[in-house]
Amino acid sequence: MIKAILLAAGQSKRLKSENKLTKLYKKKPLINYSLKALHKSKVNKVIIVLGHQYKEVKKIIKKNKKNIFILNKDYKKGMSSSIKVGLKKVSRNDKGFIIVQSDMPFIKTSDINKIYSSIKLKNDLVYVLKFQGKIGNPIGFDLSLRKKFKNIKGKFGAKFMVKRLKNKTKFIKTNSPKSFKDFDKASDFRV
Repeated sequence: MIKAILLAAGQSKRLKSENKLTKLYKKKPLINYSLKALHKSKVNKVIIVLGHQYKEVKKIIKKNKKNIFILNKDYKKGMSSSIKVGLKKVSRNDKGFIIVQSDMPFIKTSDINKIYSSIKLKNDLVYVLKFQGKIGNPIGFDLSLRKKFKNIKGKFGAKFMVKRLKNKTKFIKTNSPKSFKDFDKASDFRV
């Protein structure tokens, strides 16, 4: 199995009084865009790591048999804490995992499937999307890297691991820089 870890525990600090994941973008809660891409993809399970306002976020998530929910009580410690909590649902029998941001509405199912297929081939340890020299999320990992994530702290996430393991990384071409766009500010929702 290859599972996706959807990071959905953040506090949306740059969006003053709202949780960006529950905020509507084109009449749909932001989190449901990345979820839709994951549900349509080949990934076997989607581990949804909740934290800040978890009840409100969980309520608006589209139901799907792929969904597995887990709560990060330490979400204030940053993204790394959510990755570690999500990894608890990745078993040693899995082939790998894909770390996905929940505030990126333009993620494509085809890009997730490219990462999924690359993990299955097992030729590298890290699988990252690239467009004109820029890398972005989501990022896939071979199961053997699960232990390496135990030592990350704070806001460090999947890109940190790409930098550390550049020589064991497969760069996967994507056709759209838009897929790397994440929503942080109110103006992003007017795109």
